[in-house]
Amino acid sequence: MFAKNAWYVAATPDEVDAKPLGRTICGEKIVFYRGPEGRVAALEDWCPHRGAPLSLGRVVEGRLVCGYHGLEMGCDGKTVAMPGQRVRGFPPVRSFPVIEKSGFIWVWTGDAAQASEDQLPELHWADNKEWAFGGGLYHIACDYRLMIDNLMDLTHETYVHTTSIGQPEIDETPCKTTIDGDHAVTSRFMNGIQAPPFWRMALRANGLPDDQPVDRWQICRFSPPSQVHIEVGVALAGRGGYDAPKQDKAYSIVVDFLTPETETTMWYFWGMARNFRPDDKALTAQIREGQGKIFAEDLQMLECQQANLSKWAGRDVLKLNIDAGGVQARKVIERLVAAERSTLSV
Repeated sequence: MFAKNAWYVAATPDEVDAKPLGRTICGEKIVFYRGPEGRVAALEDWCPHRGAPLSLGRVVEGRLVCGYHGLEMGCDGKTVAMPGQRVRGFPPVRSFPVIEKSGFIWVWTGDAAQASEDQLPELHWADNKEWAFGGGLYHIACDYRLMIDNLMDLTHETYVHTTSIGQPEIDETPCKTTIDGDHAVTSRFMNGIQAPPFWRMALRANGLPDDQPVDRWQICRFSPPSQVHIEVGVALAGRGGYDAPKQDKAYSIVVDFLTPETETTMWYFWGMARNFRPDDKALTAQIREGQGKIFAEDLQMLECQQANLSKWAGRDVLKLNIDAGGVQARKVIERLVAAERSTLSV
C-alpha cells in the first residue's frame, strides 16, 4: 500500500550519469537519464518498438537511444528518430515529473497534473555550509512500512544495535507520540546516562569528553508519503539537553527516505546530517561507515520479518504503546491511499 501522488526519492545524482538508470518506484518501471543540458528526465522503461527496456540503452547528445534497434526518445516520451524509419506515428511512452534538488532526484509516480515543486520537503541542512551530510542506499526485501515502524520505535536499538547505539535506558524510558495533521512525532529523552559507543565517538569528534554523564534525545518525525527524520544527540548532563549550547553537545539528524519498489520491496536512502565539524570529510566518512553498519543490522531483521508476515499472512500482530508512532504513520498512509482511490472511482 503506497500513495502515488507524492514525491519519492528515486536516486542520488551520481547514480544518473552518462548511462541511463532503470529503477522500479511504486510498481512503475522507470528509466532515468540526463537529457539536454544535463537535466534529469524520467520515462516509462519501455521501448515502443519491441518493448525492450530503455534502461539497457545509452544516452547520445541528450537523447535516450534504445539498445535493441537504436530508436531515439525525447524527454517528453515521444520517439524522435530511428534508423531507416519514419517515427511520427509512434505512440509516446509515459513521462514522469522529476526534479533534482537538495542532493536527491525526486520522482512523482501519480497524476502528473498534481505534481508541484512546492510539495517537496524542505531540507534546511541540504544547502547549508554549517552542515555536512553523508549517506547511502540499501535495497531491502520488505514492505516499506515495516521500516517506518522500525524508525518510529527506537526501542529495538537495545536489542538490534547492542554494540553501537543501544543501551538499557532506551527500554526504561517511556516515549511520547503526538500527531499534527499528517505528521507523527515520537520522542524520548534520557537524562544523566552514559553515552553508548557511537555517541562517545561523536562527543570526541566534537572535542567533548566521552566519559561524563550525558542527556540524550531521540525525536522521530514521520512526514508523508514515507519520510522519517530523527533528531538525535547527546549533551553533557545538566547543560540543557536538547537545548544545550552547540559547544556542549553532539547533534545530528538521521535522514531516512523510504521509497516503495513493490508491495514487499523498497529502496532505502539513508544518511546523517550534522552541524559540528562540517568541513571534516574524514569524519563524514567515519560516521557514514558506522551508520551504514547500524542500518545493515536492521536489514536482516526486516527481511526476515517480511518473510514471516508473508508466510502467515492472516495472522495478527500485537500493538503496544511503543508502536504508537508507526501506527499513526500507517493511518496517514491509509488516508492518502483511500483519497486517491476515491478520486479514481469517481
